[in-house]
Amino acid sequence: MKAFIYSLACYVCRIFPVDPGKIVMWTFEGGGGYGCSPKYVAEEILKRNREGRTDYRIVWLVNDMDKEFPKEIEKAENTFWSRAYHMATAGTWVSNTRTVYGTKKRKKQCYIQTWHATICIKPIGKYRGDLFPKMAYLVSAYDSGLIDHVLSGSTWCDHMYRDGLIYDGEIIKTGTPRCDVLFNERVEKRRQMRMEYDLPEDARIMLYAPTFRGGSQSGSRSVNAEDTTVDFEPLISALEQRFGGTWYVFLRLHPQLAAKMEKLKTRQVSDRLTDVSQRPDMNEIIAGVDAFLTDYSSAIFEANMIGIPGFIYADDLEDYIADRGDLFFDMYELPFPVARSNDELMENIVHFDEKEYGEKTKRFMKEMGIFEDGRASERVVDLICSRR
Repeated sequence: MKAFIYSLACYVCRIFPVDPGKIVMWTFEGGGGYGCSPKYVAEEILKRNREGRTDYRIVWLVNDMDKEFPKEIEKAENTFWSRAYHMATAGTWVSNTRTVYGTKKRKKQCYIQTWHATICIKPIGKYRGDLFPKMAYLVSAYDSGLIDHVLSGSTWCDHMYRDGLIYDGEIIKTGTPRCDVLFNERVEKRRQMRMEYDLPEDARIMLYAPTFRGGSQSGSRSVNAEDTTVDFEPLISALEQRFGGTWYVFLRLHPQLAAKMEKLKTRQVSDRLTDVSQRPDMNEIIAGVDAFLTDYSSAIFEANMIGIPGFIYADDLEDYIADRGDLFFDMYELPFPVARSNDELMENIVHFDEKEYGEKTKRFMKEMGIFEDGRASERVVDLICSRR
């Protein structure tokens, strides 16, 4: 019923013409800010606008109008009529998550789906089997029917997206825009992260990015998290023992969870511990750190693209699989050291073999067919321009 009513609103807004120079973007269903792949597509557009090569107008749909964006980008509240109007009148849509069920697309419009992961650990779409709710299937299949182009950065994604996104349209090998910063701005982001958080220039940083619990598990959507069980003081000691230097830990929640919480729940207090969950773009953080820790986040593969040591801490593996479905990979077949307890995590760090790790990850990335090169955003904007 909600989808039907929204579709009527989309039809009503067709009294307004489509503007081929208008681009609507959103991340995480409006819950995200200026981040992920749409951000880097926007950055390339703004660059070309400033150079006089293009004259696009970018409208970004957001749930929280206090989120910060470049002054050239127009924020629009992600409400019923606002969303219907802007999507009905934009020549191009660029997103990393699904549209609202019932959305209608016009013939002159182009929908580019960037998605919000590269190689995945946790299953999506049909790969979830019986744990994929019927409503989630309907929303996903409907949205995929609107998409004109899905972006891919690997041959693995080329194949996975068919059942993962329930999509049989065009998949284009542009690379992943959000990975561009990893290749092009590593030095700049290292300096930026330390300056913004008042850390020494030679500080070494591990990013801990746990994924969320819950998500689209039922018709009533929820995103849940409990207290993190990582013991941070021994973690920092292990990092310093193995790699030397003075280490700090950045904590970052998944954007869908960060939008609902001010801080990650932790009973531990330390001046070496910083919550960066409210930063809208994780990849700029990854570009500026020295090690990466997660449970099931696909971002560990992106960190590995630039040689950052990655570690997995999965103390709830069985429960997570029971709730989410079988993972894409056997965790122990991944190139990253896997720990099921704090003690095991510290052991993996202290005995980390950089040479062995490098060989395993290089072989794994080759098997996945990664073709990221830092120029994905350019290719996507070239595509947008070619359709105008």
